[in-house]
Amino acid sequence: MRLAGRVIALALVLFIALLLHGACRLVRLRSPAPRLFLAAVARIVGARPRTIGQPCRRNVMIVSNHLSWLDIPLLAGTTGAAFVAKAELDMVPLVGWLCRLNATIFVARDDRLAIGGQVDRLRAALAQRAAVAIFPEGTTGDGTTLLPFKASLLAALDPPPPGVMVQPVRIDYGDATGELAWVGDESGRHHAGRVLRRRGTFRPTLRFCAPFDPRDFPGRKAIAAEARRRIAMGAEAGGEPPRPAV
Repeated sequence: MRLAGRVIALALVLFIALLLHGACRLVRLRSPAPRLFLAAVARIVGARPRTIGQPCRRNVMIVSNHLSWLDIPLLAGTTGAAFVAKAELDMVPLVGWLCRLNATIFVARDDRLAIGGQVDRLRAALAQRAAVAIFPEGTTGDGTTLLPFKASLLAALDPPPPGVMVQPVRIDYGDATGELAWVGDESGRHHAGRVLRRRGTFRPTLRFCAPFDPRDFPGRKAIAAEARRRIAMGAEAGGEPPRPAV
């Protein structure tokens, strides 16, 4: 019953979001529908997020740790960011279309020859003063260990478009981490079903670290290292906002 109720609620919210999106397109206004829909998705599955720090919503690359597909509705609902996602999602019925509505940048992680074009698309999105989020771990973790960062897409910041900052974010599911982290060989469908069946609510924390200027660091690897360091500081800071590096 819980699963059925949440699926019905998701379908209803999607219908309302599509009506809003269509109305905005008719009058040529920027549509808030993707952000509102994703925020509603997080709430329907039980998330009651809290934020620490001030999220940036323009002229920013958001760099976050990665635990689950829930990270996307949580971050998008808070910041309105577009995402970099694996190309396979573009082929999933409905999911791919919804990703495109949110201006998702699809990348083929195993195609090293295509990385130049992927970086160019990311730079173009940042040049439009957008907020774009990436998960540089490249996969989901267990919520307790911060995996090494892959710096390839951070080449979009070498050199950075004018005015663009980097904001590291630490996502923490608290007591629900063990239930919600997506690790191992579990399929996306099974993980989604497990989340939708889960009883009650949970309180994820999004710690927005102080943004930093990528121009102060010599290249993508140094930018990745600084972002990872600040996210790690966010974990050590507990409930307090992490201090920026000196």
